[in-house]
Amino acid sequence: MVAVLDFEDTGSGDEAVDLARRHLIQPWPTAGAIGAEARGLIGEGDGIYITDGKGRRLIDGPAGMWCINVGHRREELARAMYDQAMQLSYNTPWYTMNEPSAMLAQRLAAHAPGDLSHVFYTTGGSTAVETALRFMQFYNNARGQPEKKLILSRGGAYHGSTYLSASLNGRPRDRDWMDGADGLVVKLTAPNPFRRPAGMSVEAFCDFLVDEFRDAVRGIGAEKIGAFIAEPVQASGGVIVPPENYLKRVRELCRANDLLFISDEVVTAFGRLGHVFASGDVFGIEPDMITFAKGVTSGYFPLGGLMVSERLLEDLRRSNHPDAMFAHGLTYSSHPVGCAVALKNLDLLEGGILDHARKIAPYFQARLKTLEELPLVGEVRGMGLMACVECVADRESNDPLQLDRQVGSRIDAHCHELGLLVRPLINMCVMSPPLIITKDEIDDMVTILREGISRTMEDLRREGVWRG
Repeated sequence: MVAVLDFEDTGSGDEAVDLARRHLIQPWPTAGAIGAEARGLIGEGDGIYITDGKGRRLIDGPAGMWCINVGHRREELARAMYDQAMQLSYNTPWYTMNEPSAMLAQRLAAHAPGDLSHVFYTTGGSTAVETALRFMQFYNNARGQPEKKLILSRGGAYHGSTYLSASLNGRPRDRDWMDGADGLVVKLTAPNPFRRPAGMSVEAFCDFLVDEFRDAVRGIGAEKIGAFIAEPVQASGGVIVPPENYLKRVRELCRANDLLFISDEVVTAFGRLGHVFASGDVFGIEPDMITFAKGVTSGYFPLGGLMVSERLLEDLRRSNHPDAMFAHGLTYSSHPVGCAVALKNLDLLEGGILDHARKIAPYFQARLKTLEELPLVGEVRGMGLMACVECVADRESNDPLQLDRQVGSRIDAHCHELGLLVRPLINMCVMSPPLIITKDEIDDMVTILREGISRTMEDLRREGVWRG
């Protein structure tokens, strides 16, 4: 059995809150609270549920951060972690290697589309994206094209928190107070059909996005652009599902203009859309690189990676600079414990969880779609087992700006009291539960979310923030 610490019985929960306020810097803090805040304490997890510091049992609506794909408290993963640590806890990747990393590379290559047959391991999603960008720079330097370095990204994108990866981000407020490599990045329009110009069809919006991409390449010059990076579904941007065939059309433009297409699957891989990788199986594209993290270990161990096309490696081997070194690596690249956990996680996914995710996804989307009956809800959108509920001030304008900007947090607070953890994003609520969720549990989740939104509507009316 795996031992579980009971925060309530030991009294350590209150102590942890006090220690956090005195010593812990939380991710994404505001200046007024930095180093002096404590966030919601989670004591334990089991299946699709977590227990907070007050002992309340909650459905884990966001699956941690899109990552607890096989659910909490899987003894198989804990045992794999223990067994590998007892055999080999670490080896330096600079001049040694370990067996789990090689075995995992082979299994990932078997799932990847096209000729993406090689893996570079990282510590997570940000470092995976950083690796992809640095590889693009190295690749073009070795090919004798040192000016080919610009990166095309998009509004609504989220690609990480390292310097280069964060420079790609296009969400509101991400870059308000943070510096970035702005001279290397060109931002294109978010492929968000809900925010398309009034009177424009989705098909015409897709044409607009493709034309914008083509015009940007022509205007800048393909000889200066190294890569285009895209999440197949923009996750933290609000689960933005692009128009049909948009990714295929952009992929063709990349191929025609010698631009590397990087598919950022940190969220969409490992079952979130029902497959190990979604690029080929869901969207019909063969990228030059795929970044991944999160669900590769279901969040049980920090691990990420970059799948790379064999064609790119062959280009480097045939270059005129055989001594050129890709001077990039991480202390924890190819970590044996992380790779062992990922191998066992793949066993669980391939052993029935992927099939379950594909079968239950339509029910998940249909049940959440019923929330559009509520006047505060402008749209419910999603794909697979990821969805977003976007709240608007009124449905004619779809304008969220007149609404309380913390409406997502209000909904989350009500849902927390009712037994559901929600991920609030300004005026949106994101749902991405563990892939093992059942129909009855989906019903519970939607019932609580409906009540949480209803209570928020009452609050907003009472305060005069929204009339509905």
